[in-house]
This record gives sequence, structure tokens and C-alpha cells, in this order.
Amino acid sequence: MSLNSTIDRVTDRIRERSQQTRGDYLARLAAAVAQGPARGHLACGNQAHAYAAMGGDKDALATGRSPNIGIITAYNDMLSAHQPYEDYPKLIRDTARRAGATAQVAGGVPAMCDGVTQGQAGMELSLFSRDVIALAAGVGLSHNTFDAAVFLGVCDKIVPGLVMAAAAFGHIPAVFVPAGPMTSGLPNDEKARVRNAFATGEVGREELMAAEMASYHGPGTCTFYGTANTNQMLMEFMGLHLPGASFVNPNTPLREALTTHAIERAVAITALGNDFRPAGEILDERAYVNGLVGLMATGGSTNLVLHLPAMARASGVLLDLADFDEISQAVPLMAKVYPNGLADVNHFHAAGGLGYMIGQLLDHGLLHGDAKTVAGDGLRHYRSEPTLRDGKLTWAAGANHTLNDKILRPASDPFQPTGGLRQLSGNLGRGVIKVSAVAPERHIIEAPCRIFHDQHDVKAAFKAGEFTSDTIVVVRFQGPQANGMPELHSLTPMLSVCQDRGLKMALVTDGRMSGASGKVPAAIHVSPEAAKGGPLARLRDGDIVRLDAVAGTLSVLSDDFETREPVTADLSANRFGMGRELFEAFRQSVGTSETGAAVVI
Repeated sequence: MSLNSTIDRVTDRIRERSQQTRGDYLARLAAAVAQGPARGHLACGNQAHAYAAMGGDKDALATGRSPNIGIITAYNDMLSAHQPYEDYPKLIRDTARRAGATAQVAGGVPAMCDGVTQGQAGMELSLFSRDVIALAAGVGLSHNTFDAAVFLGVCDKIVPGLVMAAAAFGHIPAVFVPAGPMTSGLPNDEKARVRNAFATGEVGREELMAAEMASYHGPGTCTFYGTANTNQMLMEFMGLHLPGASFVNPNTPLREALTTHAIERAVAITALGNDFRPAGEILDERAYVNGLVGLMATGGSTNLVLHLPAMARASGVLLDLADFDEISQAVPLMAKVYPNGLADVNHFHAAGGLGYMIGQLLDHGLLHGDAKTVAGDGLRHYRSEPTLRDGKLTWAAGANHTLNDKILRPASDPFQPTGGLRQLSGNLGRGVIKVSAVAPERHIIEAPCRIFHDQHDVKAAFKAGEFTSDTIVVVRFQGPQANGMPELHSLTPMLSVCQDRGLKMALVTDGRMSGASGKVPAAIHVSPEAAKGGPLARLRDGDIVRLDAVAGTLSVLSDDFETREPVTADLSANRFGMGRELFEAFRQSVGTSETGAAVVI
């Protein structure tokens, strides 16, 4: 099947836009590769420091003839998704030895849980933690003793930060090693029902806590299709995971076999192996376009609209919101996974999962099938499914038809003909909306707006019963420069309740929403942000705002709007407490949401 004309056109546009930056990046990569394995250029004293505690591996490390794998780990046992990583370093070292190599933990990176900080002050560090992760991983790899890197990370900012670091060290191979989703617990729609009931006072905190604990109940990624699981999809579509590795549950024989094989593969693709695959060559415009296609076909998290441009810039590739929008118009929505349906990622995986979806998209010319991956040349490898036969890992042909068409459908008969995201632009700025979970009758909302500068004031207004008519809730001064661009997901239950009462409701913000949000129309990442004098700062209570996800517009219908002076806000409370004072330099130098809201790229 020839490549879809839209995918081809967008890829060519990205390639042309990135010609200078990508060319400079590849030149730096080639110069680093030409120097050969890094350890050969270190002084004896440098090496002795690096190998002093390595026991029986010292000789192999000192000779430099065996590949040395650097482990970058985001392990902590506060994140259920990352708790399984506790024992990975030992497994990786043992596997590397059997493969004739060595492995060392090069460094740890922070791993923040948005589920813990949601609606709290700590959420104001959430987006910035991505850049801290990239910096921390860079410090670990800067010791320059590694022939490849394996990255242990799953959740929201962790994977994007690790990809940024992998691109910065793109002269060595990078293999991403997932931990898998937790087993299914309380269904996500039931959890949402209890949350809404708590918001209206129908149930108490004890019932709410019981529902939350039954939903988030064990090791592994949260089972809804939010940012963490979107990251896992992305790593498979971009060729940085092993085929079929994303959604295998933790602490199972298959999970351990996949981890073992990932390390064996990392050894094989070093410059000292026979299939050298530096990360920078994999992370080209084809990989990012394939990631965009996966995002649209699965109805993935809006957070990736921020993360993908930052990841791409790290490898010299320049993405624009128009690329997201055009690809979304060409790619069918093939999956219904909560919040865009009732199923969780375990159900999605059982229905055929990513292997079936990638196969379908390849057959319809919607992916770059010739992309490089850690598994080999060509995305065809990712049509296969890993299995254990007599205790040995093998890959077999994946499903050639959906095993549950209420969850996963063929590209020829999708849930909807276009993807899950739309670009919005108008006199209020430029932003995005996730429409895959929004009912069609809510794709256009025109209503008076109510202005807030703090999400807690929205909650207070709801509790006071102030939302009694159609309203577009505007929460401004939530952008990266204002306060770090926190997620506003904790507003979802209240806005959802208003919507269920028959009101037309929408959210407009220069902040973010969680990947778990969806049923309430939300125009997010609006740029320029209010803190920079963006159009949102000129809105007044009662202005008629029109959010049109069909036409892709976001506008205020007021004749004097352009002549108004933007309001300012007292943002001093965002500067201190919960470590926020440590991030003042980040707030001052952060880029716009359109370019990824990055500090280091």
C-alpha cells in the first residue's frame, strides 16, 4: 500500500522545516559515532573510578572490548507503574553478562505521580519535571562509559524526558523497557460515577476512598488510557520498545522474558555488535509522524501535544500544531479505551492491541513502514505478538482481525473517520481540544464565560451552586510561565455533573488537562498564555465565547475585544512552597506551549 497523501505531505513539510536543525543534529551525531566506543578515550584514572565497585565485571570493563550498557532508571515505589523496576538492574546486569557485556546504573531520574499531585500545589512542578528528567538522564550518561542505554520509565513526563535525553545522546543506541499495566480493578466508569456522586454530596469520603483504592490497587500503570499508557503506545509506534512489549502485566514470566530480550537486543545494536542502531537515526521525522498517527488512531492523551514537539526538537525535528491537526483529519479513530469508552488497556491488549492496530495502519498506508526501529528495519516487526513457548520467547503473527469490535475496530470501519485531536485558533489564540470522548452534539459550544484565576475558585463556585446556566469556564494564568502549567483534571467531576444536569459546559484554559479527561469539551494549551499578555487576559465575565471543534476555532464575540487592555494577576503565591521557589528560572525561560513548553530544548 502506498503512503497516504496527507501523511506523505505532512512528513515532507516537517522534513523541509527541519532541514537545518536536523542536518546539524546528524552532523554532531556522526562526529560522535566516528570517535568509536567512548571508553577507549577515557584516561585510566577516569575508568578506574567508574569500575571501582564493579567486582567481577572489572576486567571486562577495563579492556573495553565488551559492550557496557548504561541503565537510566526512574524507579521509585510511590508510583505503582515504576515499582516493578526495583529489581530490574540485577536482571539487566545478569542478562548482560550472559550476552558477553556489562551493565551499570548510570543514574536515577525523578518520577512524579500526577495522580498524587492532582489539584495540589505540587502539580505546578509536574511539567517542569520532564526537563529535569532529561537533565538528570544527561548527567548520568555524561560519564561517557556506555555503548548503549536502556531507559526504565513509564509515566507522564518521564518517558518524554527520557526520549529527550536519548536524543541528546543519539550517537549510542537506546532501548526503552516498559513495566506494564496493573491488572484490571474497579472499572473506570464506576470510579468516575463515584467521583461525580462525591462531588454532588451523594456519597461520603469513605465510599470515595474505597472506589479509588479498588481502582488503583497494585503494581503497574493505571489502566485507563491516559498519558502513561499513551507513552507506551508511542514507544512502540516509534520503534523504541520491543514489539508487543507495552501492555504485558508486571511480574509475569512474559514480562521478564521481554525485559531479558530487550537487554540482549541493546547489546546487539551497539557499535561493538553487528547491527549498530544509534538512537538519533531511529528518532527521525518518520518516527515522529508514526507517533502522531498512533496518537490519533488510539485517541491518546493531549499531554503528548506538548511532549512530542519537545521530544522532536531534541533530535532536530520541528513539529507544529498544524501537523497534529492534519494527521488527525487523515487517521481514523480505531480504539475505544477509557475515557473514550468503557474498556481499559488490558481489554484493548486482549482485543488485538497495538499489533493489530499497527498492521491495519500499515495496510492502509497510514504509517511509514520503512522506519528504523530497535527491532530491525521496518515497522512490520510490530505486527507480531510476543509469546512464551516451552519457556522461550518468540514472536508470532498478531491478530488479523479484531477480537472485540466494541474496543478495537479495523481502519476500514473505525469508530469515527478522523482522529481524536483538533487544533483550535481564533482571536483567543491557538490551542487544542481532544474530541474523541466528547459527544458530537457538544463539539460546538457558544455561551457566556466565567473567568477564574485559580482552579480552587471554580470548585468553590460549584459547591455554592453558582453554575445554573450554560457556561464556558475560563481558567487563565495557568500557563507554563505563570505557574508551570498544572493539569486541571480535578475540575472534571464538577463540570461533568453540570453537563449531566443538561447545561452546555466547556473549559478554556492556557493550562493542561489530564490524559484521563475527555467528556467535557476543553480548549487547552491556549497560547499566547495570559501571563504574557495573551488574548485570554482580555476576556471579561459574560463575554460570549464560541468553541467550535468542527471548524477548529476559538473566539470571543465582542466588538471591543481587540482594544481592551489585558489584565494582570498577582502570581506571587506560585513562587514559593512545595519547591516552587527552585523553579523560578524555569518559569522565566520556558518556551511556549506550541513548541513544547520546554526549558532545555
